[in-house]
Amino acid sequence: EPPKKTVIDYIKDAGLDTIGVGKIYDIFAGQGIEKTTRIKSNLDGMNVTIEQAKEDFHGLCFVNLVDFDMVYGHRRNIDGYAAAATEFDGKLAELLPLLKDDDMLIVTADHGCDPGFSGTDHTREYIPIVVYGKNLKAGVNLGTRSTYADIAATTADYLGVKADIAGTSFLKEIEK
Repeated sequence: EPPKKTVIDYIKDAGLDTIGVGKIYDIFAGQGIEKTTRIKSNLDGMNVTIEQAKEDFHGLCFVNLVDFDMVYGHRRNIDGYAAAATEFDGKLAELLPLLKDDDMLIVTADHGCDPGFSGTDHTREYIPIVVYGKNLKAGVNLGTRSTYADIAATTADYLGVKADIAGTSFLKEIEK
């Protein structure tokens, strides 16, 4: 179990929806997750996410696409990783038009797993972060953040949830 409350717990405690897709339930030992859907692949995960976007919910839908890590990254399969990224890009094109005016989409990773690196361990300390929303600024460079927890702090801030999170929200940088 997580050692203390996570942003998911704070969101749930605020009465908002907490939805996990993929391994999210397992990663957080079920803590704070109200609804979970297991998936078979990145493609399955994106299809579940697209269907979830069609539903009326208010809160967090947290998705983990494990193929980038387990199937291609650790196995150092560059061609497979590239094909998975291309497939994800196509599914993202299906998802974006479904987002409502007040939705915020964050695409990131939980760690590096460069398929071109030697060995089978995780790689690189920095992870990408792309934030999209119809009512958010485009093209904002968030720079190198000091902690992954900034994403959690920003998510709580965006949802109007008070949370004791170690990170610093970057919401003011991306709001129109």
